[in-house]
Amino acid sequence: MSYRAEGCENISQAPGATGEVGGFRIRPGLFRENGAVIVPGGVSFTISSCGADSCELCLFHRAACEPFAVLPFPEDCRIGHTYSMIVFGLDIREFEYAYRMDGPHDPARGLLFDRTEFLLDPYARAVTGQSVWGCRKEQGKAYHARVVQDSFDWSGFCDSKIPFQDMVIYETHVRGYTKHPSSGVKHGGTFAGLMEKLPYLLELGVNAVELMPIFEFDETADERIVDGRQLLNYWGYNTVCFFAPNTSYTAAVEYNREGTELKQLIREFNAHGIEVILDVVLNHTAEGDERGPFFSFKGIDNQIYYMLTPDGRYYNFSGVGNTLNCNHPVVRQFILDCLRHWVIEYRVDGFRFDLASILGRDENGSPLSKPPLLESLAFDPILGQVKLIAEAWDAGGLYQVGSFPSWNRWAEWNGKYRDDVRRFLKGDENTAAAAIERICGSQDLYPPDRRQNASVNFLTCHDGFTLYDLYAYNEKHNEANGWENTDGAWDNHSWNCGAEGETEAPEILALRERLRKNAFTVLLCSHGAAMFLSGDEFCNTQYGNNNAYCQDNEISWLDWSRLEQYRTFQQFVARLIAFRKEHPVLRGKTAPARCGWPDLSLHNGTAWNRETDPFTRQIGVLFAGRQKGGQKDDLVLLAVNAHWEPHRQELPEAPNGCGWRLKLHTFCEDSFQPDTPFDGKSMMIGPRSAAVFVAE
Repeated sequence: MSYRAEGCENISQAPGATGEVGGFRIRPGLFRENGAVIVPGGVSFTISSCGADSCELCLFHRAACEPFAVLPFPEDCRIGHTYSMIVFGLDIREFEYAYRMDGPHDPARGLLFDRTEFLLDPYARAVTGQSVWGCRKEQGKAYHARVVQDSFDWSGFCDSKIPFQDMVIYETHVRGYTKHPSSGVKHGGTFAGLMEKLPYLLELGVNAVELMPIFEFDETADERIVDGRQLLNYWGYNTVCFFAPNTSYTAAVEYNREGTELKQLIREFNAHGIEVILDVVLNHTAEGDERGPFFSFKGIDNQIYYMLTPDGRYYNFSGVGNTLNCNHPVVRQFILDCLRHWVIEYRVDGFRFDLASILGRDENGSPLSKPPLLESLAFDPILGQVKLIAEAWDAGGLYQVGSFPSWNRWAEWNGKYRDDVRRFLKGDENTAAAAIERICGSQDLYPPDRRQNASVNFLTCHDGFTLYDLYAYNEKHNEANGWENTDGAWDNHSWNCGAEGETEAPEILALRERLRKNAFTVLLCSHGAAMFLSGDEFCNTQYGNNNAYCQDNEISWLDWSRLEQYRTFQQFVARLIAFRKEHPVLRGKTAPARCGWPDLSLHNGTAWNRETDPFTRQIGVLFAGRQKGGQKDDLVLLAVNAHWEPHRQELPEAPNGCGWRLKLHTFCEDSFQPDTPFDGKSMMIGPRSAAVFVAE
């Protein structure tokens, strides 16, 4: 297929042209198609601004700083607040584009129109000058957009459609996953490199990957040198363009075909039963506050796209300078268009919304009881089958875990699960009752009609300690970030087991491994979706850094040599994931058990004991239901002893024809082949250990 807009070699061959601007034949464009869209013989350019008086389309030769053509939108190419113009005779391989807008300039009222500034199209499908990781764009050079020709073939696409409670989510960073030399892939740090790890992911057993931000961002923003090391905005939570993939994550150059490699990844993963969830940052942009850059929304409709104080400054509920005015009708439509784009054009399976509580604030920052944006996303037909997962808090102090507006569609990162289970597993007092609630699906937080699709349970994520570090450090060690260890969370609920950081003490190493096994055992035996940080399964470390947002180096990159070092632990995790898949009662409520037992019951040390007190450190949770098909009961008991002394666990009498089998005991070196004496009725559980029993 030709890259040239079809059939248009010169302006005399412009089919349907009605006028001429700047030497180009033009006509009114596709007003309902935002962005740059290829049409027969030309390209339709459409952009809207409620406050601008006029708009110009600026065309650049590739990599040029100054335009070779400036095309003002004629009056017949403007309807209401929308400018739309088809320009004929363009070869999409040979140009880039931006806009300029003129209008009132009154910062105290939030009006920042400046006809000298080039503006990036908010609907751009590709951003130029971003394809080489870590390469800063020229000083003063504006962002330009590129026209993308989409010819990707989705025929035969297989959508996994995994039930929410069945998901085992693997959170990862595209670059960091394979950038380390030990990764063994051909295309390290790219979508292609991640695809090369598909066999590993299938072996591990996860069925969803959650990709940290892949929208186009500028990793060189706030670039610093600390102790001779270049620090970048590595995580990518500073979006430059919401419709464009990060081109520095591709192994191949994709001029005018941007997104192809990511689409290949999504198609390949879904074909093998692995869904792809995108971590989306719709709460703020890379333009920052009044001290930040000016390249898109500020010059289009600053007073609409951002929450502004009465004097025209920026509310900062995101913690990074500005806050998108998400519930304004214009911004709400933009966000809806964005998510629809990623579902239609990329077939993504779900979204995790960073600092999602911001999406529920009004233009003054006050929380709304029924936020229009969240309701629109919940009921949108295009988004009807994708997962919507909220990080149900923000940097302004709004914490909504258990109360995030849902319409029975929104799930939540369950931050209370993380904190309550972490505290219990390290032996804190007065934590058993809360841990039981979390393991049982957080029934205190979610009503019955939401429990199957509400909670994403996790103990680790990108933000905080890795699992290895959780049991190797009492304190965070973020000195390498250059802020004198003042950044990052202080309340980690971690424990170094007796030595800070690395040690050769065998008793400490054994205890740490047991605690890691306990953590995975509880996580994968809890009702709700399960999520863990990539590399946790082979004990990846960030050397105590719990806020590695700026570390594009060995601190953040997964060290795959640890897979061999901790192979037995990785195999333990893979077997746990397989065990979870074998037992539907561990994931959520099933049909009632034929034996008459309730779907959830407590056996805290002794059979049918529901009691806890501030000093309870031993719990037993029995999950009862039926296997798929409904003929055979599925009965699993999870027992956890968080005490530093062994304790006996008594089991209820098994139903007729069944007997209890010990399937796992983390106190044993081979946890899935435990050599612990067990008479079928009770067993001594080792100190700081977990055990799992199945009635067969």
